[in-house]
Amino acid sequence: MSIVELKNVTKRYNDKLVVDNLNFSITEGEIFGLLGPNGAGKSTTISMIVGLIKNEGGEIIINGYSTNSNPSLAKKSIGLVPQDIALYKNLSAVDNLKFWGTLYGLQGKELKNRIDEALEVTGLTDRKKEKINNFSGGMKRRINIASAIMHHPKILIMDEPTVGIDPQSRNHILEFTKELNKKYNTTIIYTSHYMEEVESLCNKLVILDEGKLVASGTKEEIKRIVSNEETLSLTVTNFNPDILLKLKHNDNINNSFFKNNILSISVKNCEVALPFIIDILVSNKIKIQNISIDSPSLETVFLKLTGKNLRDK
Repeated sequence: MSIVELKNVTKRYNDKLVVDNLNFSITEGEIFGLLGPNGAGKSTTISMIVGLIKNEGGEIIINGYSTNSNPSLAKKSIGLVPQDIALYKNLSAVDNLKFWGTLYGLQGKELKNRIDEALEVTGLTDRKKEKINNFSGGMKRRINIASAIMHHPKILIMDEPTVGIDPQSRNHILEFTKELNKKYNTTIIYTSHYMEEVESLCNKLVILDEGKLVASGTKEEIKRIVSNEETLSLTVTNFNPDILLKLKHNDNINNSFFKNNILSISVKNCEVALPFIIDILVSNKIKIQNISIDSPSLETVFLKLTGKNLRDK
């Protein structure tokens, strides 16, 4: 079931089309990556989803409600962790959470319970009375997240939540994100300039460039857009060059070469090709010491699709 749908969504700033006929959907319970180089339209897309700005064309549906006709009902399903820290620095962590919880309509015992829960899951219960000014960058990021989850949103948008923080806080946020998704089935829309985070977290993703969708699907599907090949590297001894001729007879093998005890083979389907390769080597008394498989990385795919690195400014 789709919990977020974008149908032919467009947005202009002056004469520039910054989001161009965007179509994609997000299934409930996914951790969904929204990627693109700077200027690709990510921030504008997020701003339209959360209702900060209006789309000019098309429709955005959030948990069954259109942002065109029912914007207030659509917004109720969303929690937003913005890039910039949205906290009052001279207030304590608990007072910040009281402020945001009240805006969500929480009060009394329910408000207190939600504050305690948000502090616990972000690992900041013992620092709740300290002012935000005294917090490290990572702790500020965690309280920023805590303020976005107090109303138990069905959809949590995390816009570059780990920028400029220490590795420990970064790992805490990544593990928390996985736990939140698993425990509450929270749908998460995640943007990041760190491709390894996307690789670790996201089930599906879209890549935007210059306002257009250039790729969408699972990580594996997107990698196959660029290349169906995987490279097998086998460290072997007693190698016989005639093996290279025998490997050519398999339709799943594109090419192979041998150098410095490494047999490198480009294959279309590793699962099919690998048993054949092992059988050929073993039957010819060639000893295999190590096997490694190299698939195209998301970083490589991103560069080929957009011509830019994810971190390009």
